Amino acid sequence: MATFPSFTPTYVGFSKKSQPVKRLVRFADGYEHRVLFGLASHQNPKVITVQFNESETDADVIEAFLDSRANDQASFTFTPTGEGTSKTGTYSQSGTTVTITVTKHGIAIGETVTLDYTSTASGSPTDGTFIVASSADQNTFTVTAASSATDSGNVSVTVSGAKKYVCENWTKTIPYNNRAILSCTFREVFEP
Repeated sequence: MATFPSFTPTYVGFSKKSQPVKRLVRFADGYEHRVLFGLASHQNPKVITVQFNESETDADVIEAFLDSRANDQASFTFTPTGEGTSKTGTYSQSGTTVTITVTKHGIAIGETVTLDYTSTASGSPTDGTFIVASSADQNTFTVTAASSATDSGNVSVTVSGAKKYVCENWTKTIPYNNRAILSCTFREVFEP
């Protein structure tokens, strides 16, 4: 899988749209029944519109990358502006359940997080990448550890924000010599 070249889009023209995958059935009496399709973590793919304001040479690199993805029909990894985050908080582990407390964490069930245990009361929990199992409220969530223990301490939580996308379309304009603006629409895809 390819990774998008390391160019940062501008905030001008940036938008993110949710497109839940659902089916709607309407009955004559006005009742509606909505059904989400697919795996829970795949039911709300995002469509983002980004704009790159680069030199014409750098814009050619981006365009060549997108041309290659159009030819091989492969997805690519991209981190939208402001999507990744790193926060600190506390944790407590009882058995294999690790409860993380971070003020206004903004992390959803099924999201992948990297935990770095910075201090512990006893033992030595293993740092690593985990899937969020539950989220009780805006300040706590749980993950499942590989081994059972009883411990607590401080933790650093990182969410990369990188996702897989395909580029639906792009437009390159050249407003003046050696400057180019690429406007792209990326659609999130879920692939192994």
